Amino acid sequence: MFSHNTFGRLTLVLALFAILAIAVACASPAPAQPTAAPPTAAPAQPTAVPAQPTSAPPAASGVKEIKILWAQWDPADYLQQMGNLYEKETGVKVTVVQEPWGTFGDRFFTAMAAKSTEWDGVVGDSQWLGQGATSGYYVDLTDFMKSNGIDTSVTPATLQYYGEYPAGSGKYWAYPTEGDADGWAYRKDLFDDPKEQAAFKAKYNRDLAVPKTFAELKDIAEFFTRKDQGLYGVAIYTQKDYDAITMGVENTMFPWGGSWQDKDNNVMGVVNSQQNIDAVQFYKDLYDCCQAPGLSNAFFTETNDAFTSGKAVMAMNYFAFFPALTNEKTNQFAKGTSFFPNPAGPKGDRGAALGGQGMSVISFIDDAHKQAMYDFIKWFASEKNQAQWAALGGYTCNANVLKTDTFLKAQPFNPAFAETMTFVKDFWNIPIYAQLLTVTQTNFSKFIVEGQGTAKETMDTIATEHDKILKENGFIKSQ
Repeated sequence: MFSHNTFGRLTLVLALFAILAIAVACASPAPAQPTAAPPTAAPAQPTAVPAQPTSAPPAASGVKEIKILWAQWDPADYLQQMGNLYEKETGVKVTVVQEPWGTFGDRFFTAMAAKSTEWDGVVGDSQWLGQGATSGYYVDLTDFMKSNGIDTSVTPATLQYYGEYPAGSGKYWAYPTEGDADGWAYRKDLFDDPKEQAAFKAKYNRDLAVPKTFAELKDIAEFFTRKDQGLYGVAIYTQKDYDAITMGVENTMFPWGGSWQDKDNNVMGVVNSQQNIDAVQFYKDLYDCCQAPGLSNAFFTETNDAFTSGKAVMAMNYFAFFPALTNEKTNQFAKGTSFFPNPAGPKGDRGAALGGQGMSVISFIDDAHKQAMYDFIKWFASEKNQAQWAALGGYTCNANVLKTDTFLKAQPFNPAFAETMTFVKDFWNIPIYAQLLTVTQTNFSKFIVEGQGTAKETMDTIATEHDKILKENGFIKSQ
């Protein structure tokens, strides 16, 4: 996920990264954009596969222009560039209408409530799926995607989290467009320093290296936390607004084997499972021991700033915001910066908070404009054009493109991104997700940042409140 207003999701947020293999999918939305230029590598060469959608120009629908709403950030600029290519090939103009992250969700849902036809499509947050589908705002794309092989062209995780609702239904309401997830940046120059390596080995009896588990990450964070030198081990999410601290906690929750619900949406005994309790306690311990100062309300901007200012040795963030860390103009340590995927939990489980968005067709437009949107999505979804999308700087969800050397070598964080996209997980995407999110944001902040209560009390409270909300809205059948 990402962070955004009550409608959005931080699977929305600004700035993204190049792309890679994706296997699930997030979200969320916010203000600032990455300052790094998009990758300049040539597009990856397509690999022939039976299920890939064709990139041949579509048949004329009679429509001369389609309009697609998205948040205001670099990926929307890349989509406009793809639209310009489409216009050259087909004669159909594509206009990407950009709205600032802060008002993106409000503008969209207000317009949908009025059955507006001012846009033909929207690149919306993954958490919007439930509301968009059940409120009749999105067109059901299931048959369209299956008949054109689009559903099998993307990684399963991205199809599930960016396109499917309800979970496990096999019904799709969006084409996975912009992938994203949380990963880590680290000061490779410090990790490679012979003096640091010797001191670390003397203390922990193992080599100083990229952490493969959270236990290793915490050791490294404690090792580099030197308050007298103004140096700290980590910069992690703590912001109470929208979904930031919830996304941060998910980065430990999922690797601990935890979840938000079972297959029947039950939360009692699931949300407050021992795995989740232990994961939340770990997150608080990491915050208490090693968080850079001034980050009691931190999200993507603040964690990047702590890293570029030299305060934090490791920084949690969405891959979409890592371009700023590879740019020497915005990061003084750019040459010594590298990246790694979210580590494994105590039993080897993998998981990371999802971000990103999918492209949906607005239901209120006429059939001709719907067909024009289908034509564009079919063209955009082809492997050839997804390679071009990735080359521009978009985060493709195309399974084949993510595996190409061109993509993996385009940016230093792409290999970690590709690996992460195979194990990402998401928050609720049902219509009442915002109510559930308010509960987690409030209670995580109280415990982790303010130090109120215990991890068990926190998770018991969240489970109880979620259970009540879900039952009141019919997502759990009362016993």
